[in-house]
Amino acid sequence: MDNYQAAQVTGQGKREVSRRDFLKLSGAGFAGAALLGVAGCGGGGTIGGGQGGAGNTFVYGRGADSVTLDPIHSTDSESSKVCLQIFDTLITFKPGSVDLIPALATNVPQPEQNGLVYTFELREGVTFHDGAPFNAEAVVFNFDRWKDTKSPYHKGGGAQGADFSRYGVEFGGFDDDSNIESVEATDEYTVRLTLKQPQGAFLNDIAIYTFGMASPKAIKEDVEGFWQKPVGTGPFKFVSWSRGSEIRLEKYGNWWGKDLPEDQGGRGPFVDAMVFKSIPDNTSRVAALSGGELSGADGLTPDDVPTVKQGQGLGVEYQPPLNIGYMAMNLRKKPFDDVRVRRAVALAINMPAIVESFFGETGELASNPMPPLVPYFNKNVEPYPHDPDEAGRLLEEAGLGDGFDTTLWYMPIPRPYMPDAKGVAQAMQQDLEEVGIKAKLVTREWGAYIEETGSGAHDMCILGWSGANADPDTFLNILLSSDYATDQNALNVSYYENSRLDDLMNTALRSADDAERRGLYMEAQEIIHQDVPMVSIAYAKPPVGLQNSVEGFVPTVGGERFNTIELAGGGV
Repeated sequence: MDNYQAAQVTGQGKREVSRRDFLKLSGAGFAGAALLGVAGCGGGGTIGGGQGGAGNTFVYGRGADSVTLDPIHSTDSESSKVCLQIFDTLITFKPGSVDLIPALATNVPQPEQNGLVYTFELREGVTFHDGAPFNAEAVVFNFDRWKDTKSPYHKGGGAQGADFSRYGVEFGGFDDDSNIESVEATDEYTVRLTLKQPQGAFLNDIAIYTFGMASPKAIKEDVEGFWQKPVGTGPFKFVSWSRGSEIRLEKYGNWWGKDLPEDQGGRGPFVDAMVFKSIPDNTSRVAALSGGELSGADGLTPDDVPTVKQGQGLGVEYQPPLNIGYMAMNLRKKPFDDVRVRRAVALAINMPAIVESFFGETGELASNPMPPLVPYFNKNVEPYPHDPDEAGRLLEEAGLGDGFDTTLWYMPIPRPYMPDAKGVAQAMQQDLEEVGIKAKLVTREWGAYIEETGSGAHDMCILGWSGANADPDTFLNILLSSDYATDQNALNVSYYENSRLDDLMNTALRSADDAERRGLYMEAQEIIHQDVPMVSIAYAKPPVGLQNSVEGFVPTVGGERFNTIELAGGGV
């Protein structure tokens, strides 16, 4: 999806999750509210009650409302921001790093039996917000709910929920299709997970917020309503949800992590309450931050950053660049089946100038289809330089010395990895024109854009990807393997097919050996660079504006948690 760009899960007797549905949901983050609208949450009104703290309140502005607060049904960034505060996973990412650390488990387990078995030792004395105990039985309940389509609790999520899609994406499907063969409670605080095949990214997958542990008691009482009355073990508990306006949380005083060091994901929560305010208009959101109505705000454009930095009592932090913006060329359409043409396109575009103009300090020039934070990043691969003369020579060699006509599609909405797709497309258009390539610009409404690029309607298109599990498979395999170059709902919108690359990535996916995976992914990145099915644009660092009174904000892979936030002098 776009917050993990798209997916299709199939199997005997199983439902299909389409790329269109997945991306429509993920479009709700940032400026996608126009697609889903607040009505997607089931209508107006306020769920819950109480005010959850008054003075010491952290108020966070964002561009759209959440879709669902049941994490297993979530794919969009706006839902994840809230779920991260309410739910804990078994393991998680170390603050500011892609390293894994324990969370509800006391260990990051080592693979056993050649990567087929993982044993999690659980923390004792942890309770859900409703007082129910967290133990091995609760873990088994959650996994059974996710995997078993016959479970009475394999439902819920709300009308716009993703129908357990993330489980199917990460683990190959549901029921017998799932790569997770069994989840067993060997005692009250020990869980053993057994896989059918080794899965190199398994632990990273388990760390994704989507697999947060939900209260079995609350789900059994009201599985259909759980998405709007969530109960987890996290540092904040749910209070109320006023649709299209705000979600209010309050601190959970019995949070298990309050005495752990900050570098282990602990401490806090220090504020009494949190409010997530939905302000779709970017100018209004920045004005609310500048006027002191917000403690912090995200969704800032690169142009907003200098304004916020110069504002009195304001500062800017940057989220880790766990994404890639790219321009894909459709290899099923001539002349992009010719590698010389694709290299000419890469050389014709002045990518350093584009990144400087449209990303500024919020982006870094990209060289690979995955960001440097991800393990096994190949530093020896360098971006294609801006060389119009060599581009012209390659076109001449390919028999296209006079250039050719084509189309370049661009997204209609800003995304964290691409704040101004239209501006980037216009700049590319001008660069390509200089070497004789006449690119007509095309856009669509977001849902139609997803559907049509997923069926190969484009010649070239701008898109992007964010990988919540910080593993190469999330980027390289999904974006460029033959399996995802499908006639409909394609994830590989370059329609690039290379059997050697497929073998490398499939072997890496099914290996739990670090050295083997490193070698395989290094070679994969070199092949992609040589064949240039896409032109990598930038790794974006989404900016967050904060009042100077806010202390303890820690940018974190997979999304920020606000348990470490403190407010000097109280809240806004």
